[in-house]
Amino acid sequence: MDTGTKQDTNGRHCLVTGATGYIGGRLVPELLRAGHRVRCLARTPGKLRDHPWAPDAEAVEGDVTDPASVARAMRGIDVAYYLVHALGTGRDFEEKDRTAARIFAEQAHAAGVRRIVYLGGLTPEGVPERELSRHLRSRAEVGRILLDGPVPATVLRAAVIIGSGSASFEMLRYLTERLPVMVTPSWVRTRIQPIAVRDVLRYLVGSATMPDHVNRPFDVGGPDVLTYRDMMRRYSTVAGLRRRLIVPVPVLTPGLSSHWVGLVTPVPASLARPLTESLRHEVVCHEHDIARYVPDAPGQPLPYDEALTLALRRVRDAQVATRWSSASVPGAPSDPLPTDPDWAGGSLYEDERRLTVAASRESLWRVIEGIGGDNGWYSFPLAWAVRGWLDRFVGGVGLRRGRRDAERLRVGDSLDFWRVEEIEPGRLLRLRAEMRLPGLAWLEMYAEHDAEGRTRYRQRAVFHPRGLSGHAYWWSVSPFHAVVFGGMARNISQAAAKGMSAHSTPTPADHHPDARDGRSAP
Repeated sequence: MDTGTKQDTNGRHCLVTGATGYIGGRLVPELLRAGHRVRCLARTPGKLRDHPWAPDAEAVEGDVTDPASVARAMRGIDVAYYLVHALGTGRDFEEKDRTAARIFAEQAHAAGVRRIVYLGGLTPEGVPERELSRHLRSRAEVGRILLDGPVPATVLRAAVIIGSGSASFEMLRYLTERLPVMVTPSWVRTRIQPIAVRDVLRYLVGSATMPDHVNRPFDVGGPDVLTYRDMMRRYSTVAGLRRRLIVPVPVLTPGLSSHWVGLVTPVPASLARPLTESLRHEVVCHEHDIARYVPDAPGQPLPYDEALTLALRRVRDAQVATRWSSASVPGAPSDPLPTDPDWAGGSLYEDERRLTVAASRESLWRVIEGIGGDNGWYSFPLAWAVRGWLDRFVGGVGLRRGRRDAERLRVGDSLDFWRVEEIEPGRLLRLRAEMRLPGLAWLEMYAEHDAEGRTRYRQRAVFHPRGLSGHAYWWSVSPFHAVVFGGMARNISQAAAKGMSAHSTPTPADHHPDARDGRSAP
């Protein structure tokens, strides 16, 4: 995506935190296009390796809560982008955000960084901070910490970001497309100033070259101020849907609202809650001073309807670069898969299947890489659907995240209630479970040749139980493994033999939220 930024002959050396997330993953190529050098700080740099821009950027391992790793990452940096937050990591997420922001500011000063750039949330004017949601309150505090630090900072404050794959857009899209008649929370009457993701990126890139004396927050938004009800109705017009009937009621609490959103959309309740809580107060820009330093060209910032049109085109063309689920689920396990034969971490349960396939290895791999989303899981659809419903019921992600791309996967992609942990094109796909479980789980799929040179499909499910409940869980579901895992292996092998794959011609349902239980590739 071209944000319209001109090539900078005096490029900066930029550090980007949060490059595995929605905004960070899109910012890196824009900085590179603008002539800057980029270093990414990530807890798992391997998740960045399959991005198209990965060969042109440096990736280093570290965590914003670890001063030593932040210090190493800051060496030689001119501009440091702070695009992370601890929301969802526990009740003490505000303290974690506070600590991380102070470490970032201190290490930036020690390394001689010229500017810090932070993307925060737009807060309502005149509302005491104590009345804000914890999410917005923490975002505001992080901005203050960075502005009060010794390094000049640019704090961009945005409300709802409209772009293909953003959580706000997915919430709006699914609510509008799935529900022609809606009984909604009262926050649908709240005035909001949405902004297109490409304008957010344009302002982020432009902030890299702000004069050194600038140290302040900036409100950033599009030209339209709308209620959420207006946003849904205009979405239905742009998407070619019938007019939606929206009936606000005052009885839905933030908690109930988040569960309602989690039920209807792919966005889980844990993420929907801070989004909906942020909509309780009016979030409208009170200045547009950013234009002094990052000038707007004609037609910029993009009007709301145009931002919707572009986002929908990306969705329908399957050209979504990053999604809200690009970042790992907060609290998801990160332990390595126990593959060492001498591993001494306790019990380890496995279910392994091997089948000879009457197809080429390449055909088998296409089926493996195309699994999930609209293509399903090749086994007992009702069992997978029930597991997804149960996961959402207990606050998990369920199956509705689908796929970022209908054909290709990369390390770090979310895939229904799994995440791609490893991929060796043509040979191995390893998925890590992100559903709620009393333990750690992986699913591996291999395209191989046996000793006689025939194509072989190998499938391995691994479960490391946590406590007695973990053992009880494995033994309670093991009677179904022959049906679920056995059927999965057989059907994948048969699909490869028939030449079925994600590369087949898509149907109109492939990119529609109502298709296949909502598991499209948004």
